Amino acid sequence: MGRGRPYPPSTEHMSKWSTVKRLRRPSRPPIDPYILLLLGTVGLAALLPARGTGADVASGASTAAIAFLFFLYGARLSTREALDGLRHWRLHVTVLACTFVVFPVLGLATRGLVPVLLTDPLHQGLLFLTLVPSTIQSSIAFTSIARGNVPAAICAGSFSSLVGIVVTPLLAAALLGNGAGGFSAGSVVRIVLQLLVPFVAGQLLRRWIGSFVSRHRRALGLVDRGAILLVVYTAFSEGMVRGVWHQVSPARLGGLLAVEAVLLAVMLLLTWYGAKALRFGREDRIAIQFAGSKKSLAAGLPMASVLFGAQASLAVLPLMLFHQMQLMVCAVIAKRRSHDPVEEATVPDRAGRSRTGAGTGTRSG
Repeated sequence: MGRGRPYPPSTEHMSKWSTVKRLRRPSRPPIDPYILLLLGTVGLAALLPARGTGADVASGASTAAIAFLFFLYGARLSTREALDGLRHWRLHVTVLACTFVVFPVLGLATRGLVPVLLTDPLHQGLLFLTLVPSTIQSSIAFTSIARGNVPAAICAGSFSSLVGIVVTPLLAAALLGNGAGGFSAGSVVRIVLQLLVPFVAGQLLRRWIGSFVSRHRRALGLVDRGAILLVVYTAFSEGMVRGVWHQVSPARLGGLLAVEAVLLAVMLLLTWYGAKALRFGREDRIAIQFAGSKKSLAAGLPMASVLFGAQASLAVLPLMLFHQMQLMVCAVIAKRRSHDPVEEATVPDRAGRSRTGAGTGTRSG
């Protein structure tokens, strides 16, 4: 019977295997098309900046777009999934510590590079970059390609975005001071009204609109990106009108890129080897590396617009450059991790500690 003809694979099995192969297929690290759109928006703002009444209209539309973005963030986040993910609390605490503790400490350390490599405004933008929450979509994609713990990456990115709505403005108030436009009572009210209130409203209405948001995820994703482009146009238009771009030279941009490359390399090494020292399994280490070393452009741009006001154009420049850099580098790393050999898995117990389990099919790294 063992030599008999094998049963043909079912259609469902073949479909699942095709999906897995698509997810795991290593892709080249091309330039993100959305980055090209962002650069085109910056160019448009440089050639045709909004002035006068047009600037007022763009500013009002940008404010509404930011509120809508955070409303959608709230509507998309499944509270039940987030609570279920708390069972793997050690991994999530590690990612949050990398995002909101280690990153800011490194950002503060770059103060010594002013004025040799960076100007004060560029350093403020670089420091703001280190305060922004992690990504969700790219962390999931790269974790999947590298055969890591995809559910953990989903929860880690969601937790980071949720925590960042509160923690990022607080860290900005403590670390950026006047560089973020000054934190007055009006600034706090503006942050609450534009970021926190819409997010809470989305969470409260998720029961009724959650299915609609899920069905139209692709279309709403285009709305997301269009809103961010509007935010970028408004910020860079104001920067052009105020002449802030005269403060940036090609040499300063080169210095900024070099500093960001070192920052990304340090975080990639710390998240991988630090997670290994904490005895996480390979799949968890992959999720920690990709979620803990990234910064979200989608969350950071609207926050910068609220926090920095007229200086937002220079504040978001380091984030835009870092975003493209992290995509290209992590695509290469994910491709390499996808070829790792097999090892025994470490499974978290009820206390959140990792223990070894044989024959689960995870890979070593």
